[in-house]
Amino acid sequence: MRRLLRWMLALPLLALLASVLQVGLLRFVDPPFSAFMMARQFEAWGAGDGTFRIAYDWRDLDQVSAQLPLAVIASEDQRFLQHRGFDLKAIEKAIQSNERGGRVRGGSTISQQTAKNLFLWSGRSWLRKGIEAWYTVLIETMWPKRRIIEVYVNVAEFGDGVYGAQAAARTYFGVDASQLGPAQAARLAAVLPSPRRYSVARPGPYVQRRTHAIQRQMRNLGGTAYLDGLED
Repeated sequence: MRRLLRWMLALPLLALLASVLQVGLLRFVDPPFSAFMMARQFEAWGAGDGTFRIAYDWRDLDQVSAQLPLAVIASEDQRFLQHRGFDLKAIEKAIQSNERGGRVRGGSTISQQTAKNLFLWSGRSWLRKGIEAWYTVLIETMWPKRRIIEVYVNVAEFGDGVYGAQAAARTYFGVDASQLGPAQAARLAAVLPSPRRYSVARPGPYVQRRTHAIQRQMRNLGGTAYLDGLED
């Protein structure tokens, strides 16, 4: 019983240590896959779909058009360079919007979404949010902002089974990620964070409005010069 009790006490500490090592390693090593990719592949296999394949092809940030990280920041997290993982103002606005019965909004930052996509699972629970918060703290502590946005644009899902800038650029526009223009980047960002609900290939009225709004915000941020604030 004593040995069992010691193991029960040690397991949380081992899990914390493993998460620190995990995030520390991915500061320098490009992830070969994410938790969301793995879950989607298992989901397809479980449904008997043996032909389903994940589209994922890592590209370093300097091989991705600067328009895409700019569009993602303009769409998802305009205070990305200012906060340390959690944007309290965005969370407050999301709560107020949801209470008024408007379109349901989340207050997640790009750092939080990176943590979720890379390490966790979909769904809503206090347990998942707690683990997400811990990974977000680790990411913001151990990675520079440049690495965070680099990983995010590579693991974000832009359509069913389509992950990252290169796969999305090739699938939807027939170009490399380095060749994405402002309108294309804005349309990709417009489907986040619901890429299975909204379509890049067949943009409906909402995605079209979002695309135009994101392009305006990209200009308001100062264009790609905004990204000069990303530290190495």
